[in-house]
Amino acid sequence: MATPLYQTVIDTIIARIASGDLPSGAMLPSETQLGSDLGVSQGTARKALMDLEKRGLVQRAQGRGTFVTVRTPETSLFNFFRLRRPDGTLTAPRLVTEEVTRRPATAEETATLHGAPEEVIQIHRVRSVDGRKATYEVSCLPPSLYPGIMERAPLTNALYVLYQQAYSIIITRADERLRAVAAPPEVARALEIPEGAPVMRMRREAVDVLDRVVELRTCHLLNEGMDYFVSLS
Repeated sequence: MATPLYQTVIDTIIARIASGDLPSGAMLPSETQLGSDLGVSQGTARKALMDLEKRGLVQRAQGRGTFVTVRTPETSLFNFFRLRRPDGTLTAPRLVTEEVTRRPATAEETATLHGAPEEVIQIHRVRSVDGRKATYEVSCLPPSLYPGIMERAPLTNALYVLYQQAYSIIITRADERLRAVAAPPEVARALEIPEGAPVMRMRREAVDVLDRVVELRTCHLLNEGMDYFVSLS
């Protein structure tokens, strides 16, 4: 089955974003210009841009044009940091400790991450919420996608902003699994809670615009007095 013309436009724009040719905040060609460049009608180009806007990859400003979405720390936290106060408000987590290392990949990491890496970059962090240590996070990345990231430490609080701005990697989806577990010794020490205390474990596969798994993250959450908030649509 032939690929619909509007999907070809979508794929072309996504490839340009992923390559860095259209960086964060860049203005896209007009619908007329896109149609001319890609050999499609203006209506087809408009349909493609509407789809990209719905997916959050571009933003359309009346009278100004269409721009690649700029991910800010605030929007990144709102979209991907789930802990909320009981009244639903979000407080930004604060970085307490961070360690960035490189180690051999596990069999699961090699099988899941883009490029089947034999090694991974591991970002190990403890973050606090409202002055209390609340998250113990281990993020694993394929080194080929993040050259030089170890030299950038200490990293920004919102990693997905760094991924987009420095590597043109835009996270569009995060598939998560949640389970209540007893705090392992290293988690208990880091969060200053008794070993075996109940915590929530979240395992995430972060997927980018090219449908690649670009990060694996395991996070133990101390959510006493906090809610894990998800909005479904």
